[in-house]
Amino acid sequence: METPIRVVIADDNADMRRIERMMISRAEGFEIVGEAEDGVQLLTLVEQEKPQLVFLDVEMPGKTGVECARVIQDMNPAIVLIFATAHDEYMGDAFEVYAFDYLLKPFKKERVMQTLERAKKRIRHQTDGETPLPVHPTPHPVSGRLMLHHKDGVSFLNVSDIVLVQREDRTTVFYTASGERYVTSDSLSDTEARLDSSIFFRCHKSYIINLNHIKNITPYGRWTYIVHLQGTEQDALITHEKYEELEKMFS
Repeated sequence: METPIRVVIADDNADMRRIERMMISRAEGFEIVGEAEDGVQLLTLVEQEKPQLVFLDVEMPGKTGVECARVIQDMNPAIVLIFATAHDEYMGDAFEVYAFDYLLKPFKKERVMQTLERAKKRIRHQTDGETPLPVHPTPHPVSGRLMLHHKDGVSFLNVSDIVLVQREDRTTVFYTASGERYVTSDSLSDTEARLDSSIFFRCHKSYIINLNHIKNITPYGRWTYIVHLQGTEQDALITHEKYEELEKMFS
């Protein structure tokens, strides 16, 4: 039996929370682990309960749903965000913070159930994707070299010289210790799969860092940190969750 998907609900209206609770409870495979009536409570719950799915209103006291979503994305980009509100004028803002869906009140049961089913598939796929496949190990660069295709041709990089890989707009950019910059069309996930996970660490949805080049880490807000690297003036962001993971690796 699969582990239920952990859900947090956030809405300043108790009646709406009751309706959302009822609808989610009717869908198979979900467990509500917390409810919040404002943005501050929501962020506390996300940190404590580690949900996989968050139902949140746009207009809440303290911090708006969109403001909370930005913080949650820094804490853990894998969390699926579903906005539920009576106001469609916020739809653009919601999707700017990678909202999975945007449900308008009053809810239609069929629409909510469809969204929950799609969210379940997304989350299960993410979970399955984290499971190693020992029969077909991920291929790593040959003899410590990585071949990169870019608009000027093909380059061969010494893997140990790669300091940082960053997603910029629709490109992936490699920064090396010698100050070189290579722009490719590869996705960051594909790049991550080609790099040795004992050396390179996906610290954020937009960054992969070389662990051997970390200089120091400084706070950047409550839920995010800045990673300063040796060999480049470029910095990387690291989420709170990834920071805790990094601490365990070095302890």
